[in-house]
Amino acid sequence: MAVDKVTWQQVGRVTEPGRYLFKFGWLTLAAEDLAVWKQFPNAAFTLVRKPPLPGQSGADEVSEELHLGAFELRENSLVADE
Repeated sequence: MAVDKVTWQQVGRVTEPGRYLFKFGWLTLAAEDLAVWKQFPNAAFTLVRKPPLPGQSGADEVSEELHLGAFELRENSLVADE
């Protein structure tokens, strides 16, 4: 099973914490996530999918809720295809 990872470049070098809509769903970024990216701009975070809220169907337009999990430090800014 492939693990989806995302870099700061892929999310447009966002500078403020918040909830952002991307092609892969809604991504919530915390100040701590951004602090890692500011110190290590090439870090790649694992995308963690949150389960749907009660009463919310999985067939909503872009209902996928994500946040960042563990990260790995990379020397270059390219995310390897797995």
